[in-house]
Order: sequence, then structure tokens, then C-alpha cells
Amino acid sequence: MPTPLVDAALALCRRLTREVPLPGAGDTRRRWDVLATLAEQDLTLARVVEAHLDAVAVLAEAGREPPPGSTWGVFAAEAPDARLEARETPGGQWSLEGTKPWCSLAGVLTHALVTARTGAGRRLFAVDLEAARAAGRLEVLPDRWHSRGLVDVPSGPVVLRDVPARPVGDAGWYLRRPGFAHGGIGVAACWYGGAVGVARALRETGRTDPLTQRSRGLVDLRLWSARTALDAAAATVDAGRATGVEGELLAARVRALLAETAEVVLSEVGHALGPRPLTADAAHAARVADLTVYVRQHHADHDLVALAELAAQ
Repeated sequence: MPTPLVDAALALCRRLTREVPLPGAGDTRRRWDVLATLAEQDLTLARVVEAHLDAVAVLAEAGREPPPGSTWGVFAAEAPDARLEARETPGGQWSLEGTKPWCSLAGVLTHALVTARTGAGRRLFAVDLEAARAAGRLEVLPDRWHSRGLVDVPSGPVVLRDVPARPVGDAGWYLRRPGFAHGGIGVAACWYGGAVGVARALRETGRTDPLTQRSRGLVDLRLWSARTALDAAAATVDAGRATGVEGELLAARVRALLAETAEVVLSEVGHALGPRPLTADAAHAARVADLTVYVRQHHADHDLVALAELAAQ
């Protein structure tokens, strides 16, 4: 069963489906502001809403709309020990068979966009999770989620057994479309908002010694730089200049910058304030744990290597 916080997040998903602008539609800054503001308040809220809004944006790129009142996730991660196959019947229907890793809230969402392997390559499919659960064709493996951050958003593997699915785009479309880069920056907006929330403890402490002031100054500079980059990226997306390699490079740069910002904030706040807020302030301790897990969606040095390759192009 979902926790009260997840229930609130799902209700927010349903309300924001049509209220938040689509990326590239002329008000991308407001879209990312919504995500950053939610993340500053609570990263669980942001994590759930971001995935739902990303799915809505993907469907819009494919010329589709989500069913009224539905809540969505995007299950597109891969793992060496998990494989999901899509099979087409002679009648043109598709079904999914196998294991998919990193399926956040697969036990409570109504729908998901899921990538699976086909003979032509990876392809995206829309899945009715409610129907699959009711038919006993979808098994969530809850014992695989041991995280101390984002504890209310279990993201373990899911086993699918002959689950009906509808193709969304052709093979490879999910990664080729311009919105893939835009969605990646939306995740980074959540990292930024989470960092602002963690930095609150440093702003509110009464310490005025030189080292604490130094940490305040550095954190302010990093957050300002991140916010400036996020706003510039939104303008670039709305101007139609974030497609193809340019879009991939923009996303790689913004994600790297905002991930580094989050890590600097976590480090500086920890150095300046010591263990007390981590042990005596439940809200702050949760923010630190949540952001530490969430920002690991950035693959650190591996993504920097990819960034260098994109820049070389």
C-alpha cells in the first residue's frame, strides 16, 4: 500500500497532468520551476511527479494522451541480470515477458511506459499496470529495495508474464526523440531543488564563524550558477535549439553541472554543520538521504566521458 506521502504525490500527478507546460512548448522554465519547487519541499513528491509528467510528455510527442485520472511511471532502465522481451502475435498484438529493473511504484501506479527488446531493437510500450496486477501477470519484487533514501518510492525489479502492451513509436524512437534530452534536464531540476532544500539548514543556522560563512558563500555561488544554467537551458529548449546532438550536449552539460552542485551542497552542509542535523533533524536527514540516492541517476565519470564525446562532435 502507498504511504500518505505517495498518496499525496499521486493526487498531485493527476492534478498537474494538464496544468504543467510540456517541454519546448514555450514555458519550459515554469515546468522545471514546478519540479524544483516540489523537490525543495520534498524529494519524494518530486520523484513521483517528475516521472508522471515525463510520461505525459512522451505520450504527447507520440500524439497520444493519458487516460483521465491515470498515474504513470517510466521504466526504461536496463541491467545485465534482467531482460524484458516484447513479442508480437500474428494478429498484431504485443505482449511483454521477462524482468524489468528499477520500476518505481509499479505496485500502485495505474500505467507505465516500458522499454523492451524486440527483433528490431529497444522499443517503448504503454502498459496498463492495474490490469496486469489484477490478472496476476505482474509481480513486484519488494524485497529488492533496501534504500535509506526515497524509502517511500520502492524501485525494485518487476516480473511481467505475457502482459499486453501497446507500442509507442517505432524501435529506437524513445532515445532518438528531442524530448529524451528535455526529460533528462527535468530530472536535474529535481536535483537542484533538492539541493536548495538541503542548503536550508546552512542558511538557517546561527553560526557566523569564517568557515561556516565560507560554506554559505560557496553554496550560494553553486546554486546561483545551477539556477542560471537551468533557466538558460529552458530558453534554448523553447527556441527549438535543443534537438539532435545539440540537445544531447545541452542535457549532458546541465545534468553534470546540477549533479555536481548537489554533491557540493551535500558536502559543504555536512562539513559546516557536522553530524547534529543528520541525527537530530528528521526532515533534514531525510532530505540528505533522498538527494544522495536521487542524484546517483547521474553516472558521474561515465557521463562526463559521454559529455566529452558529444562536445567533440
